[in-house]
Amino acid sequence: MARGVNKVILIGNVGQDPETKYTQGGMAVTTVSLATTSVRKDRDGNTQEETQWHRVKYFGKSAEIVGEHVKKGQQLYVEGSIKYGKFEKDGVTHYTTDIMGNEFQFMGGGQRDGNQNRAPQRSQAPQRPQAPARPQRAEPQQDFGADFADDDIPF
Repeated sequence: MARGVNKVILIGNVGQDPETKYTQGGMAVTTVSLATTSVRKDRDGNTQEETQWHRVKYFGKSAEIVGEHVKKGQQLYVEGSIKYGKFEKDGVTHYTTDIMGNEFQFMGGGQRDGNQNRAPQRSQAPQRPQAPARPQRAEPQQDFGADFADDDIPF
């Protein structure tokens, strides 16, 4: 039995082009800045928007794909886990919150150039589809012609 669940799902817009660095061992680490916006109405009926910024990190092959194909302004679906950290700088303790991404999918929206349209649409990890694919019609549609009347419909 699982001791707990640490899962984050975000759909948002990329705030700037991803930044890719490499570890001493040669593994790619890519950081993406992702904005999620929620909309609500206040007491007076005015629309209020609140934007949250998330730092998403990818490692390995996923990091290479994200670094190469994700661009500022794109809408992106992200799955991962949340990780808290802290470090000390000049005697001051700083706290960090990162999303450790393990899946992603381009959602559409945003600006894409010609090469973007040919980019891989998913990371290497299995993912849930954004929406079910529309089934292809196996046979041509039949023409019922004049022998089919509205009175023949049972509802």
